[in-house]
Amino acid sequence: MNSDPAPGRTADDHAEPQAPAPAEQPRAPGVAIVGVGAVTALGPTARDLWQGARAGRVEIRPVQGVDMSGLDTKLGGEVDTPVHRHGRAYRRPAQFRERALDLAIVAAEEALSALPPDLADPEHFAVVLGTCNGGLRSAREWMRAVHAGEAPDPLLAQMVTPQALAESVAAAFGLRGAVLGVNTACASGSTAIGLAADLLRHGRAEAVLVGGTDAFCDVIFAGFNALQALAAQPARPYSADREGLSLGEGSGMLVLVRSDLAERRGLRTLTEVAGYGLSADGFHATAPHPEGEGAEAAIRAALRHAGVAARDIAYVNGHGTGTAKNDPAESRALLRVLGPERAGRTPVSSTKATIGHLLGAAGAVEAIVTAHALAEQVAPPTAGYTTPDPDCPLDYVPGDARPMAPGVAVSTNFGFGGANAALVLAPRGHRPPLPLLDDIVVTGVAVTMPSGNDVAALWAAYEQGSEPGAVEDGMRLARVDFDPEPHLNRRDRRRMDRLGILSVVTAAKALTAAGLEPDSAAARPVGVVFGTGTGPSEALERFTLPVLDDGVRAADPSVFPNTVYNQAAGQIALHLGLRGPTSTLSVGHATGAAVVGHSADLLAAGHADAVLCTVTDTLTPYVARAYADAGAASPRAVGAPPDGRFVLAEGSVALVFERRSAALARGAHVLGSILGYGMASDASKARLWDPRGRGLERAMRAALHDASLDAAELGGVWLAAAGLDAADRAESAALDRLFADAGTPPLHGPKRVLGEPMGAGAALTLALALHHVRRGGAPALVNSSSLGGTHISIAVQGPDPDHNHHQDNDHDHDHEGRA
Repeated sequence: MNSDPAPGRTADDHAEPQAPAPAEQPRAPGVAIVGVGAVTALGPTARDLWQGARAGRVEIRPVQGVDMSGLDTKLGGEVDTPVHRHGRAYRRPAQFRERALDLAIVAAEEALSALPPDLADPEHFAVVLGTCNGGLRSAREWMRAVHAGEAPDPLLAQMVTPQALAESVAAAFGLRGAVLGVNTACASGSTAIGLAADLLRHGRAEAVLVGGTDAFCDVIFAGFNALQALAAQPARPYSADREGLSLGEGSGMLVLVRSDLAERRGLRTLTEVAGYGLSADGFHATAPHPEGEGAEAAIRAALRHAGVAARDIAYVNGHGTGTAKNDPAESRALLRVLGPERAGRTPVSSTKATIGHLLGAAGAVEAIVTAHALAEQVAPPTAGYTTPDPDCPLDYVPGDARPMAPGVAVSTNFGFGGANAALVLAPRGHRPPLPLLDDIVVTGVAVTMPSGNDVAALWAAYEQGSEPGAVEDGMRLARVDFDPEPHLNRRDRRRMDRLGILSVVTAAKALTAAGLEPDSAAARPVGVVFGTGTGPSEALERFTLPVLDDGVRAADPSVFPNTVYNQAAGQIALHLGLRGPTSTLSVGHATGAAVVGHSADLLAAGHADAVLCTVTDTLTPYVARAYADAGAASPRAVGAPPDGRFVLAEGSVALVFERRSAALARGAHVLGSILGYGMASDASKARLWDPRGRGLERAMRAALHDASLDAAELGGVWLAAAGLDAADRAESAALDRLFADAGTPPLHGPKRVLGEPMGAGAALTLALALHHVRRGGAPALVNSSSLGGTHISIAVQGPDPDHNHHQDNDHDHDHEGRA
């Protein structure tokens, strides 16, 4: 995989004096924040947000747009700006708007407004959107209508997922680079910014529109109320008299570019994203580790990634929810990171005291506040802080804002499922160290699918053309049959849903296959990257439908934590003893490829030596109904002729990726390697494929460029095709152009036989591709496409460690004797 290092200064002009690094020490490219936009309870702009936060102005007030009957609070940080007047169209029912999407578009308009329209080629302008709840209002209305026996507009179900929002934002602004939906609960916004910075540093984008969004919905209030987490008065983070959190809504969006581009174009840089860190608590579904171990790990990882020390921290924008458990755990983590001397004189404040907890948008909005604080060297206060708490012994900036010392700033966010994220922001000119480059190899693969619970069985079913599934309610559905007992006992499964159980079982098999014993010392630093296309549908249905019928009193606190997309990642970390970096992506039917690319970039950036990547989707009646209403699900019986639609399947695929040096050092068996990957989007306002396949062609060409391959070197292509005619024809057109001068290699379409496992599809085809090239052979491409026009292609190679396609273009493509 290619890297594009850029030299830079070795010490910040704001940091404490330190000896310059040797001239030969490589430095990673800087990442500049050149545009920001926000819409929050403090107002419709980022300037309103910063000025309100700096003044400590509390805008947590009685909520008007949601029925608050029966709740422990009537308050929230509500946006009272008419956000639907932005004028940018997106695909929706005529009389319905998705508020989370409207909020994101308004913030994005502001972030882009001051930038030159030719800032970057639209084909290299990416979008990364973090969200906790996605289009929950659309999901609620869809479920309500179906539950009531009505016939809802199919477009409602197509606005539910994080990827639906991300693709709609990209289309609204005509951005055709990578488009990714991130969902790590309340850490989503911060995680998205870190991922966006990686895209720039790895040369996968010229510019990235990145941020977070979440909107109020009665379902969310019911959930937090059931957990008894809501305060009757505005939240008072870190204060001894705190009662709980206040929810907020809104969006924050940032435009990131490489610092050298910002300098060439004369763009104003607010601050730079110097580094980020992620970690998994592996402790509890909703509560943090009481000593803040996961939070500490994320902060230390961010400092290491940025190449700065704890003594360089001049300000911390804390997670600061105002809850009894979160604030002390975070404070203990910061106390250990800063050390006893600096802890008492490093300002820490929480923006949530002014606007509430914006869930998936919190990290993005708070990064904007942190960037302004650093740029103006002013630490904003923690509004409402009145009484010191012995469990929270830091300087929380009570009263008014005050000047802060030169240095870097840290912004922290922690979410359900034990997902922790920290950002390090630095003034212009900072260049983080470049990690040592290494190949990314695969050392473990496991599948749990309708056609087989191991790769050999899956391969046999594919070769024999064995079609799984049966017709249910007019749709052909393929379901998984598996035994969780070897990996999860009945007690462990008591509060888990099918998505979590299936994910843990498959992840455990992959970890074992890689020679990493679950819950061992060797497994502890392994990262967890999870992907799901349709998300926690079972839990969302189980939680929401009783609330629709009987109101807040029917909200089940044992089910609510499972309604976040990253809950399965948390279960994997908890049950398998993994504490490395964790992230969750939801990119529709391209999810499997997206998590593979994200895992490879995490390893390349030095965040971990090994990452366990798991992709899972399950079938529920509402999921199947959504596909049927969209005209995508096939009703044909087993053995019937194709009908231009696909057979829906559920399933889970897990792969272990490692840096080659780490894998060889522990004697792991290498199954293959990831040579590179490419991403592109059609950016269609209709959220459909380009019928000419131009987006997928760009993704394939980008993957070949990243892998330093020519099309003629490929030994095969594993297709995204799953039987849906419109998408399959577009892929065929793209392949015709790609191989116009090279001759088309063998094409493999396993999903046409085994069914379309939604987000797990690309991981399924990758597992089969690795099985096919296990004796060496020529490199192959693995394609994937979301139903909204996002395309990702991965270049994969067989396991021979001596094979070097970069230097020897005359090698034999048919080595049968390789181990």
